[in-house]
Amino acid sequence: MTDRLARARTSGVLAVLRAPSPELALETAEAIIRGGITGIEVTYSTPDAPSVIRELIARHGDAAYIGAGTVTTAEQAQAAADAGAEFLVSPGTLPDLTRAMLDTGAVVMTGAMTPTEVMGALALGVDVVKIFPASLGGPSYLGALRGPFPDAPLMPTGGVKPDNLAEWFAAGSVAVGAGGDLANSASIKAEDWDDITQRAARFAAALSAVRG
Repeated sequence: MTDRLARARTSGVLAVLRAPSPELALETAEAIIRGGITGIEVTYSTPDAPSVIRELIARHGDAAYIGAGTVTTAEQAQAAADAGAEFLVSPGTLPDLTRAMLDTGAVVMTGAMTPTEVMGALALGVDVVKIFPASLGGPSYLGALRGPFPDAPLMPTGGVKPDNLAEWFAAGSVAVGAGGDLANSASIKAEDWDDITQRAARFAAALSAVRG
């Protein structure tokens, strides 16, 4: 594993954060970090995502691993990198977009589902192949991809929960992305930060158990 992925591996779980406002995004991220999950993927579904990224980095520095998700344009990639994002995540792998993401110098994670798509992402030189939506095949599908791609850094997103976290890592994940089961949309809208923190704590406990 390269040094570029050391922070992703250490974080283990990246919280996929979608919030209706920058303010709620910040509150959600703080609740998640309090629960013990320090990897935060601020998606571009969140208004003014770069400002959220910049503020979280100002508050937490190296104590949290902060990046941007749902990156779909080169402009978004550059804006996130300018805000200090350590990693950039796209739901798919478009060659021109991927090259623009790589040009920022940030760790690049792009989406794939089929073996052909995985090959395409690896050929472009991405750091991590995001298997999405991973819920379609589950841990067994990720394990099957390990046959032809034994050394590929794979990160499932979708369908990741505390009670199946061990299965995902056993199947060969370098890290996992967790969305609704962690940064729950209903809890965000209700501003139920205790619930978000408890969800994060369950993920953190499951991750700790995986690592022994």
